[in-house]
Amino acid sequence: MRWQDNLTVVLVETRNPLNIGAAARAMLNFGFTRMVLVAPYEVAFQEARSAVGAASVLASARVFPGLAEAVAGCTLVVGTASAGKRVFHQPRHLLPEAASRLRAHLERERAALLFGSEKFGLSNEHLSYCQWTVRIPTNSRCPSMNLGQAVALCCYEMARTTASGQAKGSLHRRAAADQLERIVARLSGVLDASGYINLRTRRSHLLKIRRLVRRLDLSPDDAQVLEGMLRQIDWKLARDNRKSGP
Repeated sequence: MRWQDNLTVVLVETRNPLNIGAAARAMLNFGFTRMVLVAPYEVAFQEARSAVGAASVLASARVFPGLAEAVAGCTLVVGTASAGKRVFHQPRHLLPEAASRLRAHLERERAALLFGSEKFGLSNEHLSYCQWTVRIPTNSRCPSMNLGQAVALCCYEMARTTASGQAKGSLHRRAAADQLERIVARLSGVLDASGYINLRTRRSHLLKIRRLVRRLDLSPDDAQVLEGMLRQIDWKLARDNRKSGP
């Protein structure tokens, strides 16, 4: 398998068919063929599919209602986002370094590269699925880029670079995104049952938990052990609650 086949380009809530088409063409220009769309504007997606150019990428593109399903199976999830006034909770890497790190990972395992909607970009919830983010060094007076151009730049950088020695030398295997999301669900359930999570702030707690789990950089085996621990705790709490019930 070519290393390019390990990359999934994920477009989140895209609304413009021209941008979808431009992203598909840019991918194909540099040898990438796996495209996924998350909750796209349906009319835009169908219009893009009927357009000429990069038809093979669009014809095989998959659509998912949520981001968790879209990145399942990927052991690295990376988001693209302009800086603005946002506070980032993930490490930030300039595009050249990010491309080298991604290229090294793709030599061995699957990764997802996320692009947000034209109007809003990636939300904090979307970014909570990411281990780190990419910063394209744009002019501060005009920080946001056209979606198709951003996809083209990222694909070009990965195609022209070589894997960084530091990243390429690492043999650490990472747990897949869907395995990490099961841990997030288990941990959230346990914290709900314990009363730790306040209902009014539950959404922000879930984002913090998801970011925490991804920062742990778990291997598949360690993730399996942790999930088993949380499953047992969850079962014990449920049993004790049944015993103390009326």
